[in-house]
Amino acid sequence: MKKIISSTLFAITLLSITHCSPQKKVINREVEHSQHGKMLLGLQSLSQFEKAPFNTWYSQEKSEYQLDSKGMQQLKKQKLHTFKITAFVGTWCEDSHREFPRFIRILEELQYPMDKLEIITVNTKKQSPTGEEVINNIHKVPTFIVSKYGKEVGRITEFPKSGYIERDLVEITNTFYKNNKNPFN
Repeated sequence: MKKIISSTLFAITLLSITHCSPQKKVINREVEHSQHGKMLLGLQSLSQFEKAPFNTWYSQEKSEYQLDSKGMQQLKKQKLHTFKITAFVGTWCEDSHREFPRFIRILEELQYPMDKLEIITVNTKKQSPTGEEVINNIHKVPTFIVSKYGKEVGRITEFPKSGYIERDLVEITNTFYKNNKNPFN
């Protein structure tokens, strides 16, 4: 009886240790889709978009995009580098092909710290391997979520409301600063 109890306790302890240990994050996952060919799925590094076949649309759109000077002027005053950004992108999606490279161009121009940018790619059903789309209520891509102190401040979904990503980001950060009058933000 003692042997059974100690074996059971050992098994439970072993299971709890393996279950509670941190899970390894898989990044830069590529999958094949019957209609769309190669797709990125899940957490990605920015460098993945500079590789074939994604670089064909990514590099061209990023280099051809003309920054909105008025929006950029305002955005430079907004301390965007103090916000975390999560981008949900579909490498199969035409809206993502247009808006994601433009978004990155803006961040690069602002010298935004790219380690504060999280890129999550989704499949055609807008699902990621670890379910971040559920937690963040993602129904359309691209979606850019701006957050501060772990709370969402605002988002740009599918395309910018103003017609310019820069101006939408200004509006999002302005709203945050109006609602949080702390001078140390």
